[in-house]
Amino acid sequence: MYTFLLAILIIISFALIGAILLQSGKGGGMAANFGGASSSADAVIGTRQAGNLLTKLSWWGGGVFMFLALVLQLMTTRQRAPKSVLDNAFTTPAPAAPATPKAGGPAALPLPTTAPATAPAATPAPATTTPAPVRK
Repeated sequence: MYTFLLAILIIISFALIGAILLQSGKGGGMAANFGGASSSADAVIGTRQAGNLLTKLSWWGGGVFMFLALVLQLMTTRQRAPKSVLDNAFTTPAPAAPATPKAGGPAALPLPTTAPATAPAATPAPATTTPAPVRK
């Protein structure tokens, strides 16, 4: 159904483009609004004419185009529901398993599990003496 309505919208858009381009101009355009033509109300709003076929086709085509565009937009929003990133539960990643050495690779050295029984003896710091001042 969506593809069918989209095809109709495209066909109507081409018909609307053709109907607008084939219409005759009504006068000075924007220049008439700024004093380029007569300053009567007809120049600002445009003269009242009997609606010919192209004018009626433009109005109806524009109305149908806007309606189909609205319907197609509503059809696309109902296909998917909006989601928030905050709706997802916060999960902690699983801890990585320790890597085991491969058969052909170098073996890892075992880490000591206990501290050494005796600590090395600390060496005393050398005593510092200040030399006596020399008199001349």
